[in-house]
Amino acid sequence: MAFVKISEQASLYDNLETKSVHDLLTEINQEDHKVADAVQKAIPQIEKLVTGIVERMKRGGRIFYMGAGTSGRLGVLDASEIPPTFGMEPGWIIGLIAGGDYALRNAVENAEDDTEQGWKDLLQYNINDKDTVIGIAASGTTPYVIGALRDARAHGCLTASISSNPEAPVADVAEIAIEMVVGPEYVTGSSRMKSGTGQKLICNMISTSVMIQMGRVKGNKMVNMQLTNAKLVDRGTRMVVEELGLEYEDAKRLLLLHGSVKKAVDAYNSDKA
Repeated sequence: MAFVKISEQASLYDNLETKSVHDLLTEINQEDHKVADAVQKAIPQIEKLVTGIVERMKRGGRIFYMGAGTSGRLGVLDASEIPPTFGMEPGWIIGLIAGGDYALRNAVENAEDDTEQGWKDLLQYNINDKDTVIGIAASGTTPYVIGALRDARAHGCLTASISSNPEAPVADVAEIAIEMVVGPEYVTGSSRMKSGTGQKLICNMISTSVMIQMGRVKGNKMVNMQLTNAKLVDRGTRMVVEELGLEYEDAKRLLLLHGSVKKAVDAYNSDKA
């Protein structure tokens, strides 16, 4: 069966420049409604990946997101949000983008076309067989991602791909292929739209469920979040109040002394024991 890039097919809409703002927004929203359904169909593969990640992470393994352009930026975004949200050290989930950090804000010519560079980037982090490499590529053909997954799998890493096309080349080199088929983009080929939205949803699902499984959430609360601003200090204080029944100011002092909700609650309970 010949590989067809559905993500590159012509938009279902035309003459966009003649449409009103209302019509543009309505039609984009209509297309966005398709994304969650496409992601839902991939839940079995996402579940398999998360289960494998947790087993490896409990033995010291890490997660590496890899991509180019929008896909790479979304991986870096998800990785960067883990320390403040869940209190994990930055080295546990790492986002790599073709062309390096400069490519987060700028297009880097031909960066994604180097089949060997992805593995070279991983080697800088002493990649090992406890780690997981997740390649994100809407087209499913990005050489930077394909090469990294191929070599990572050969070295015993758990590998997965996230693409918007079925039976894409990236799926052939990944152990777990997550295929989120959202259809043609509103602006033909603009994978920053539905494909990017779906990638963000899947990254959220992966990292959040992994962190919950790793004990970084209690009930439904971010008890390990970093206290980096007044809003988060207030949120944490209210968590301590709810958990321990303290007055607000007493809870705040306890929280700031220990640095996280979990540590504050554990210390208080230990002192009372």
